[in-house]
Amino acid sequence: MVCKNCKANPVINLPNSNITLCKNCFLKYFERKAYKTILRYKMLRPEDKTVAVGVSGGKDSFSLLYFMNKIAEKKRQINIKVVSVDEGIKGYRDLKHVKDYCKERGVELHVYSFKEEFGMSLDQMVKKTDLKPCSVCGVLRRFLLNSKARELKADRIVTGHNLDDEAQSVLMNQFRGSMERSARLGPVTGIVADSRFVRRVKPFYFLTEREITAYCFLRALPVEFGECPYAHSSYRGGIRDMLNEFTARHKQTKHAIINSFLSILPLLKKDFAEVEIKGCKNCGEPCSGETCKVCDFIKSLK
Repeated sequence: MVCKNCKANPVINLPNSNITLCKNCFLKYFERKAYKTILRYKMLRPEDKTVAVGVSGGKDSFSLLYFMNKIAEKKRQINIKVVSVDEGIKGYRDLKHVKDYCKERGVELHVYSFKEEFGMSLDQMVKKTDLKPCSVCGVLRRFLLNSKARELKADRIVTGHNLDDEAQSVLMNQFRGSMERSARLGPVTGIVADSRFVRRVKPFYFLTEREITAYCFLRALPVEFGECPYAHSSYRGGIRDMLNEFTARHKQTKHAIINSFLSILPLLKKDFAEVEIKGCKNCGEPCSGETCKVCDFIKSLK
């Protein structure tokens, strides 16, 4: 087999097809697809001047940082600010490569830790609660990402969520009967506009984890391909394994899940558009009740 476009030696067979591409053609395909997603869903508006890029240091977020920095270098009116969260997981989170990358390219980096913001690392929190580590981590990370991006006066938050991530989230919410959570998903998250929420957008929405891994490797990005030590016990981990096993036999599965989900997403957003968004009486962050999940959780730890 040879590259579909230029007949050179291929490096990848694209998921959901029999198309093979060489290195240069694949990199062009990848970046073109991400950029088309940005344009199609108006992820970056003409009035957006500051964009917060959520970077954990993993393959998805590092590839996103590289890609977004390329856009910022071409479109000088966009100011990139990297937001990284250190959860405090022993032997796992190392932001050295992120710091070096940002320093070399003059990109503004802001690092926030669970320890400094909430008084405990995730490892310490896990020892004091029966809750699943991933449930706790997800709530706290989203809280920090939104509140800190707002403090940085960001117009958008860009995250590295990919097609695999979204397909997993759709199934998780379906199995749990959490359709309101599904209504918040999509290439541009959220149900209604609210000044307290900085809209999160996902340029890699239609790219698979396998494609991002290849992109990261071919761009020689300094990433360690390690998995969080808490991932094995997560609900998402079980869904991921099940979905991967099924997709190995039926290649179109993940793409079909996303395509069918996007067809009903407008109806979901319409159904939940009247949900009242309140302000937490403790911290002021937006929530559905009197107090937000973060304040409730921190209070229970104390």
